[in-house]
Amino acid sequence: MAWMLLAITAVALVAYWDEQREFGAALTDFAGEQTALAQAVGTTLRARLVGVDASELPSGADRSVHSLADVQMRFELALQTEQFLLAVRAVERPNLVRLFVQGPFGLGLFTSDGHLLRAPALEAGLANGLSSTRLTRQDAAALGLPERTAMAGFTRIDAGPAGHWGIAVVASARRERDREVLAEWRLALSVVVASGLVLAFGGLALRNQRRQMLLSQELAIASLQSERDERLVRADKLATMGALAMGIAHEVSTPLGVILGRAEQLLARPNGDERAKRAAEAIAEQAERISGIVRGFLALARGDSPRTELVAPRALAEVALDLVGHRFAKAGVGLSRSFAQNLPNVSCEPRLMEQVLVNLLLNACDACEPGGQVELRVVAEEQRVAFVVTDDGSGISADAAARIMDPFFTTKPIGEGSGLGLAIANELVKHHRGTLTVVARREQRGTRACVELPNASEPSRG
Repeated sequence: MAWMLLAITAVALVAYWDEQREFGAALTDFAGEQTALAQAVGTTLRARLVGVDASELPSGADRSVHSLADVQMRFELALQTEQFLLAVRAVERPNLVRLFVQGPFGLGLFTSDGHLLRAPALEAGLANGLSSTRLTRQDAAALGLPERTAMAGFTRIDAGPAGHWGIAVVASARRERDREVLAEWRLALSVVVASGLVLAFGGLALRNQRRQMLLSQELAIASLQSERDERLVRADKLATMGALAMGIAHEVSTPLGVILGRAEQLLARPNGDERAKRAAEAIAEQAERISGIVRGFLALARGDSPRTELVAPRALAEVALDLVGHRFAKAGVGLSRSFAQNLPNVSCEPRLMEQVLVNLLLNACDACEPGGQVELRVVAEEQRVAFVVTDDGSGISADAAARIMDPFFTTKPIGEGSGLGLAIANELVKHHRGTLTVVARREQRGTRACVELPNASEPSRG
């Protein structure tokens, strides 16, 4: 609103200045017309006066004694013909234009009917050699014109023996001034109308803007409420997942203990065959691994910090690759690896981070058709170590990538996925102060999953 009012004021001032400039130019032209008229009358008067016989005029000291009679005689001689008198009177217009003549002795100004009067403003203009001047209202009224602004045009003539004479034509600028007043009113009306239109449209624009702002605020509030509801749902799902994990871990621990005990009994038998012994050792090893994972989940569910140790990134990757090798061979999907040299150690709970990598590798395997390819790369990036799993499978949409970490969300067919693998993996990575991202590959077909963990600033041999 302030800028609109400022713009309206600026436009009004510029328009008023331009209107005043135009009126001043009109008055200048009007004064020039009076000067031209005075010059025309002066030319006629000079022609009459030059023909006067100088011998008929008083000379010497008589001029100073009979100066008034001298001037009157000169003027009577100048107006001796009826045609000149009619011409002079034709110049005048009642209440509009008047003609004045100044004799060579400066006794005042003669009117066209022969009367003598004093007009200081006109006499000063003739004395100073002005071509025109603007008269005040009082000066115009004293000369028999309306009490309005008037313009006077001057000229002086040299009549030879008859001396120097002055002509003043005074015209009332009433019409010009009236037109100027009307122009001012039109300008004021135009400014008022334009201001009204600007303020009206500006008010509508502000109203619409306010409505849009209110709508935007409502949408923002609705969006915040939706995000809050989503966070509550997510928190509820995580709580459910935690309770479920604790229940499962508690229930699994009992049969797991039985399996581990029976495997130890098999290992304690003497004279057993070597193949059975290796099978029992594998069962015991995997049962112990499962037990460690269960203990880790229970600790995380209770809010405990993971029991970390310095681990070589390559060792984590090698274990995860060994655990999933048979699945890849069965699915007919190729599995390659790439490890950078002099990788720094990471601080983590090995079994939990191995499980995260196993989960990512198995997801990549499930996304590929037979003959597909999955790669696990381990690289160092600034102060972090990145485990990058890429595949050339079916890929992932942007919407699915945004929800891929939500509990119970899965893109797999019903019965083939629970929607908990990546959610659990994400929570495990967060507990290790790392990040997990899953996105579609930019230039190639497939998906890219990346786990980043802070390094322990101690290079490992792997």
